[in-house]
This record gives sequence, structure tokens and C-alpha cells, in this order.
Amino acid sequence: MTKIAAGSSELNALWGEPTSPTSLFDKNRHNHYDLTTFFRWDLAQGTVTDWNGAVNFFASEDLITGLMDGLTEEVGDAAPVVLYQIGRQWGALDGQAFDRWFTEEFQRPVRQTNLLFLLETWWWPFTAQGWGRWEIDLSLQKQGFLLLNIFDSAIARTLGVVGKPVCHLYAGLFAGFLSHLVSQVLECAEIQCYSMGATYCRFVVGKAAAIQPVHTWVSQGLGVREIEKRLAGGQALCPTT
Repeated sequence: MTKIAAGSSELNALWGEPTSPTSLFDKNRHNHYDLTTFFRWDLAQGTVTDWNGAVNFFASEDLITGLMDGLTEEVGDAAPVVLYQIGRQWGALDGQAFDRWFTEEFQRPVRQTNLLFLLETWWWPFTAQGWGRWEIDLSLQKQGFLLLNIFDSAIARTLGVVGKPVCHLYAGLFAGFLSHLVSQVLECAEIQCYSMGATYCRFVVGKAAAIQPVHTWVSQGLGVREIEKRLAGGQALCPTT
């Protein structure tokens, strides 16, 4: 599994192929996400291995810009869909990897663990690698939605204010991972983005039929408050059979 770019003005870590064995560090320590602890630097071999045994490489914002420009040139308006699908596959594969290292580190099954603890543990490596901090919002949980905030998105920060959502890779990543986690097909939509002038990016995850109208609302220019009001009122929900 190869993890995709997380560029910034500083160098940010990216995942590559996992190494074996994975137990390169003291697995009894869980607070291990600072730069000098999470990464194992082997200057002689020219490799950087993270706590979970994956090989990382470093990239600047120029890589993200080049990837976005190249993809847009190749597929045009379909670029957001392609990025979403890349993120979705990435999330599904990362879910499998997470199952392995979480069980090894915490000695407990993933699906017998508190959801918030589980999600925070999954995202910490991404924070260490430069993908940004996140916040989980359960305010619409009863309606069947999970809200996620991303602060300092690597993609939105790189592209700047362009007047539209740009974090399609993140949306796909969340959809893929959470679908794996709950063994259901879930989708994700970005309803607020730093690249639209907001201070942070906001995503909603739910069943496909409920997320589809959200994309329409975003394209129509509805604000995040109005979208969440509609979700809370059940306007996007479909009857279950």
C-alpha cells in the first residue's frame, strides 16, 4: 500500500510499503506521535520508517500542486471523482493495515473498542505525517451522520482559496476507512473547505443515498449551517427497507 502526498511548506511524511518486522519500537508506549519518536531515521539506508513499520518519504507542496495540475490536464472535470476514488481505495486498504497494528499495539479487537478512541487512534499517524489535525462531531449521530473537521488540510492549504471544495482525497479516505470499519457502504461529502474561505474543512459521512443530495446542496452554494439544518431535519434521509 502506498500513501499519497501530504505536502506543506515543511517536509511531510508519506507512507510507502510496510517493512517487516513491524515491531521496531516499544509497543507498550502509546503516546509516540512526535517527529523524533514516531519516525525511525536510517541515514545509512536512506529510509524513514514509522512506528507501525511503514516506510515513509518526504515531499513538498510542489508535489501536490503538480499532481493536481497533471490530473486535471488528463481527465478535466472528472479530477475530483478520480481523487475521491483514489482516497476511497486508500482508506479501505488503510483500514486493513489499521486492524493489524491496532490489535498488535493495544491487544484488543478493533470492533470491541470505543468508537471515539478508535477513530482518534487511527488519525494520529496522519497528523504526525502532516495531513492536519481533526475533530469528531457526533451532533448528527442520531440522524445517521458523522461530522469530521480537518484543520490545516495539506491539500487546501497548498491550493489556497479557490472558491470551491478541494479535499476530495480526504473525503474518499474517510468514506473508504469508515466503510471498512462498519462493514457498510458509506460515502462522504465536504461541506466546508479552507479553499472556500473557511478556517477549516468539514465533512459529513453517511449512507450513499443520504449523502447524494449533499453534493447537490454544496454545488448550489448552500452554506454549512443550512446543509446541517437539512440533515438534522431528515431531508437527506431515505426510508429503510
